[in-house]
Amino acid sequence: MAAAKVSDSQVPHNHLVEEQGFCAVIYKNGETVRKESKTVTDLCPLVKEASIAWIDYIVPDLEKGGLAAASALGFSELLVKNLLINEWSGYEDFGNEMGILIPAMRVDGFEVQLIPLLVLAQKNLVVTLHTSETKRFFRVRKYAETLLRKLPKETAQNDKLTLFLCRLIGESNSRNFDHLREIEEQGDKMSAELSDPKTPREVLGPKIYQMKHALIQYLGGLWSTVDALNSIRYGDAEILTDDPRLLDRISGLIGDVNAQIGLAEHLSEVLASGLEVLQSIYNNQLQILNNRLTLLVAYLTILGTALLVPNTIATVAGNSMFRFSEGDEGWYLALIVVSTVVATMISWLAVKKLGLLPSKQD
Repeated sequence: MAAAKVSDSQVPHNHLVEEQGFCAVIYKNGETVRKESKTVTDLCPLVKEASIAWIDYIVPDLEKGGLAAASALGFSELLVKNLLINEWSGYEDFGNEMGILIPAMRVDGFEVQLIPLLVLAQKNLVVTLHTSETKRFFRVRKYAETLLRKLPKETAQNDKLTLFLCRLIGESNSRNFDHLREIEEQGDKMSAELSDPKTPREVLGPKIYQMKHALIQYLGGLWSTVDALNSIRYGDAEILTDDPRLLDRISGLIGDVNAQIGLAEHLSEVLASGLEVLQSIYNNQLQILNNRLTLLVAYLTILGTALLVPNTIATVAGNSMFRFSEGDEGWYLALIVVSTVVATMISWLAVKKLGLLPSKQD
């Protein structure tokens, strides 16, 4: 049965807060049972006779609550502590038990959070421990019994455990992959702002940085996931399968994550090219403004020279050492007019020769 795609933001918050722990088991006779409880010890009796059991438990924090819950379920404290030493990904194999730490991503706008997710496994038990920040197993909880019944009955115990473990990790990866679309949607909104010439640069700068930082955080989470999956694929854990066909499913999960890495890197390249185009636009605008200022300076030079020469003549002629009679008005005005015209022409030719005025081809 195909389930409708449910994002983390669509999961009712109260549902997971009230039902802190969830357990689904399948017994050797094919019977399945599910139970929800706020106390992890209430779930332990279901696991004892189970063929395969899955417990999903939400804790306030992994360092205290996660350690206590894992211990109550029969896992060693050293296993959990060694995993939590790592920042985003880790792998530990103690023979009869193993565990991995993978990042569960949460995106809000351009804010990317990497939240640690613990996946522990024993012979017949898989446990997922996480905080209330991650609600990614809501869909698996809903169809857990169906998934357990679909496990091949005739296969070995470690094969069943590997198949179900791959299903849980695949679900976590799917929730992580959904967030790339959210980053792309935010990037599309930012592109609309970039296309608007009226958007202030002081607004665009921080948003471009936030998107770039979000992509880096997202890529970091994907690379951490690849590291953990490679450790499972080549770690040769005793409680997991040795069947190459089943191990190829882990390789398939790695391939899916690598494909998402490629998409995220492509989005980063698109962003980088968009920034180059934006910078070119700004440079072009600055060049246009510079050309206009140069043209203005050229015209002001011509105008200033045209006024400076006759003004100088008038200033000198107005000195008391020069005495003009009423009959000198004609040639004096002619001198002013001619000097103005000649100074303007000379200034025009000089400025044009320097290339400060646009040519007819332009």
